[in-house]
Amino acid sequence: MGALRASTRILAFVKIAILARLLSPAQFGVFGIASLALVFIEMLTETGVNVFLIQEDKKIKEYVSTTWIVSILRGVIISAVLLAGAQLISSFFGSPESKRLLILISFVPFLRGFINPAEVKFQKNLEFNKEFFFRLSIFSLDAAVTIILTLITRSAESLVWGLTAGVILEVFLSFAFIKPRPGLLFDIGKVKRVIGRGKWVTLAGIFNYLFHNTDSIVLGKLMNAYSLGLYQMAYKIALVPVTEIADIFGRVSFPVLVRIANDRVRLKRAFVKVILGVSALSISYGLILWLFAKEITIVLLGPGWLAIVPILKILAVFAVVRAISGSSSALFLAIKKQEYVSAITFVSILGLGITIIPLVSRFGLVGAGISALIGSVLAIPIIIYYLSKTLSKCHAGN
Repeated sequence: MGALRASTRILAFVKIAILARLLSPAQFGVFGIASLALVFIEMLTETGVNVFLIQEDKKIKEYVSTTWIVSILRGVIISAVLLAGAQLISSFFGSPESKRLLILISFVPFLRGFINPAEVKFQKNLEFNKEFFFRLSIFSLDAAVTIILTLITRSAESLVWGLTAGVILEVFLSFAFIKPRPGLLFDIGKVKRVIGRGKWVTLAGIFNYLFHNTDSIVLGKLMNAYSLGLYQMAYKIALVPVTEIADIFGRVSFPVLVRIANDRVRLKRAFVKVILGVSALSISYGLILWLFAKEITIVLLGPGWLAIVPILKILAVFAVVRAISGSSSALFLAIKKQEYVSAITFVSILGLGITIIPLVSRFGLVGAGISALIGSVLAIPIIIYYLSKTLSKCHAGN
């Protein structure tokens, strides 16, 4: 998993470094509007299928066909909503240029719906060596198509076409190399069980989306696509490497913690190792970004992006806090306490929601970063409470 994340992040930074010199911040902002809309509707319709399949003791084969049909129907709904709302969304952000990208990106969730749900077995069975080649090939095609088309067209639409190419390849690979393959079988009882277990994952996903994107939505509405492009680029540089570190630990530890969930003493020891590892790596990166924000910006993006330096410093602190505090999610999901994750994320979005407009109005882009940091810090007492509640049971069991 470490090799996979390192490889994809290197490719991502190469892609960003090239695209930042071919596209303007405003073009990145237009793509950002389309991405915000897509991810928002995906979160609203999240079924929690992957979490359910990993948590479930039974074999994936019993649920793969039903969850595939659910995924297809979900993809159709998301695509239809995006197509129908393209004009409204572009008008909301005052960005007529984003309408065409919204129409183009609406085909992505439709295609994603056909991905074989059994690909989750890589994570469930700890087969991360297979996932390495699977994910790296998809991401490589995405990056290659995006860069080549951008060199030719100098258009933000290239970002959507790269994303589309990656999804098409994932659909093909998921059926060509992963078993069991789904069929046209539908069991309403299994659907109810998946949805019933996944409702807290859905709620947590919605809150998580709002926490990570409310600042971008407010910036896009109160300011312009240029400002949104600057902020989202700073957000990627600050958050992506740290969240990748946290995601590596989360993806690896979650299925492991599920397996040892009934051994609370072992569970506690494993979680302590996870949070220490995440803390050491994320703090190291955060310090480097804080100290060398200007140099990193010039090397990665060029001098035309120096306006993001003050935002980078704020977001570097936010990224570290978020990565460390977010390590608790794998533990809570492993013991099937999805509601804990929902409550924590709700507190974060509440802090962000209360402060975002006044801070952006007063401090602009920097205010958005400060608001995100405030939301993350406010959730820490809630995380500590739930951890204390969970780990005290481990101590009692010992």
